[in-house]
This record gives sequence, structure tokens and C-alpha cells, in this order.
Amino acid sequence: MMKFLTPLLKAVSSLQLTLLCLGAALVLVFAGTLAQRQLDTFYVQREYFQSWLVMWSATPDFSLPVFPGGHLIGGLLLLNLIAAHIRRFSWTWKKLGIQLTHLGLIIMLGGGLATDLLSVSSFMVIPVGGTSNYSYNPDHTELALASSGAASGTVIPDTVLKEGGAITHPSLPFKIVVRNFFENSQLSDIKPDSPSAAAATHGIGTRVSVRPQPRATRKDQFNTVSAVVEILPTDGSPSLGTWLVSDAMAGPQAFDLAGRKWNLELRYTRYYKPYSLTLDKIAHDVYPGTQIPKNYSSSVTLDDTQSREHRQVLIWMNHPLRYQGDTYYQHKQDSGSSTFQVVRNPSFLAPYVACVIVGLGLILQFSYHLIRFTRRTRVQPAAAS
Repeated sequence: MMKFLTPLLKAVSSLQLTLLCLGAALVLVFAGTLAQRQLDTFYVQREYFQSWLVMWSATPDFSLPVFPGGHLIGGLLLLNLIAAHIRRFSWTWKKLGIQLTHLGLIIMLGGGLATDLLSVSSFMVIPVGGTSNYSYNPDHTELALASSGAASGTVIPDTVLKEGGAITHPSLPFKIVVRNFFENSQLSDIKPDSPSAAAATHGIGTRVSVRPQPRATRKDQFNTVSAVVEILPTDGSPSLGTWLVSDAMAGPQAFDLAGRKWNLELRYTRYYKPYSLTLDKIAHDVYPGTQIPKNYSSSVTLDDTQSREHRQVLIWMNHPLRYQGDTYYQHKQDSGSSTFQVVRNPSFLAPYVACVIVGLGLILQFSYHLIRFTRRTRVQPAAAS
């Protein structure tokens, strides 16, 4: 076993692999920078730097990997550094600074990879005087179903809808059968003389047609996610027909089943909080004599009934609110509301810890060589005399 692991450890910890990964990273950054001239910045970030492989789409239904993505390059660099640390580790004062520096770099790379894989960014919009207890993610959607009077509902993520087929849930007295799913679509009203077919047999879909569109990649484009679903009661009752749902619709649609009223809506994915924020007032400061923005700030009241915490907080640029793992940044404002970017990053402390360890390692290493140099200069004159 050791005969097999030794050459493997040697290959993974080799300097050649380090140079290969660094070269690939340079090429990836260069290609991603050029791609941002035509493609949306967030699209490039997701497809180039937050992916394992960069894919080339030959057709809408067929794609090929053409280059390692940021996750793969970063993961290989992390393995390379860990393997080199294990292989060359020696517990001596002479090497302590180098070992701490390598450990800090490992934490930094691992924290960066964990941030890309685990962090979630969403938004919370609150009107002045309003209260909210959830944020939404515009990059993902979910099908929400709730009966009238219920305290909560059932949500089906877009990844499940995309797979198609029949979807069941213990809380639902019916099945959801996905007839069509569109990652991007165009909805059009059906005119009396239009040859377009209705998208569904019930609801808004009877007056609207839907056409699939390529996924948006440019800065001035956005995706309209839509789906056509059929509602089949589980008790054997007749089908309730097909329904068109889309994140472009203003509100939910309703249907009746067994004496209960149900709402269904395709919306941005929501993240509900065990606490709420109330926006008391907003402020927009400018530099004197100009209209140049100087500062945006929002005064909010944090109310957590579980921990009995009730306090007022001021959020402004570069001064976020941190609470229960969520960080609220002032994102933008208009005349009557404020938008916060909500970031949940379990590894947000990794860069700080890594910088402290790297700094300590460099101080120890430079101090060791400085002390050796000082002793050497003291011994040389004494020997000469």
C-alpha cells in the first residue's frame, strides 16, 4: 500500500503540478476577463470561476468540457499544497515559520473553495414602515403551493421541476405533473386572430402563449422561468387541467379541491428567517453642493421573538448587520424602500484566520534569519581580533 501511496503523494505534491495549476489559473482569468466584454459578469463568474469545468455549448442540448473551471483548479492547488505540507513537514524551530505560512495558505484556499460552494447570496426588499422575514434568490425559482388558512405551504425547487415527471408530497392531496419546463421563455398574450396556441387549459395560461428562449448571457438580458404543470388529485378524481406558472406573473393563481382553495405560484426562491426586520427610515446623503452620493443608510428594527431580542440597527455602506450567520449589506435604495444583500457564508472567518497565521509564520521566519544573521556578525569581528 505504501509503495502505491508514495509515488502518488510525490506526484500530487510536485512543483510541476503547482506550475500547471497556476498557468491554468492565468489562462482562465484571461479568458474570463475577455468573455465579460460580451457576457454578463455574473454569468461569467458562474460558468468560468464557480464551476468544475468550463463548458462549450455546440447546440442548446449538447455541450463539451473545454477547460478546467475555477473550482477544479483551486481544488487541485489545495491538494497540491496539503500534499507538499505533509511530505516536507518537519517539526523544528528552523522550519516553524514556513510550516505556519503553508498552513495559512491551506486555510485560505480551503476557505475560498468553501465560500464558493457553501455561501448563499440573496436580497431582501423592505418598504419604509414595512416588515420582512425572508430574502429571495433571483438566480433560482420554486413552485409554491399553499391552501387558504394554512400557516405554511409546500415548495418545489426548480431543480426538481427541471427533471420533469410526477411530483408528490405528503402535504399535498394531489400530484404535480410537469408537462414542460423552460429555463427561459417568452410569454405573449393571445389575440383573437393569433395562430398561437394557449399554454394551458386553466388560469392565466388560457390567454397566454409561451415560447422557449435560449438562456440569457448578456448584461441587458434576463431569464423568464416558466413551467406548464398538470394537477392530478390523488383520490382518483378527474384532472384539474394544466396550468402555466412563471416568475414573470405578478401573483399566485387559485384552484379549488375538496372544498379547499389552493394557490400556486412560481417565484424566486425564498429563505425564511426566524426573526424579522422593520425598515423605520432611510437616508441618502450627498457631498455638499453636488448630487454625488456620499452615503446610503437604513435604520431598521431587529425583532427576534425566540431570543427576545428587540433593538434598532443602522445599516450603511461598509457597515453591515451581522445576525445568526446572515450579513446584511446596504445594496440600493429608492424613494420608498431599501434593498439589502443578504449573505450567508459559513467560512467567512477563514480569510482572517489565514492572514493571522501567514503573518505569524512570516514574522517567525524572518525573525529566525535575523537572529542568525545578528549572531553571525557578532562572531566574525571577535574571530578577526
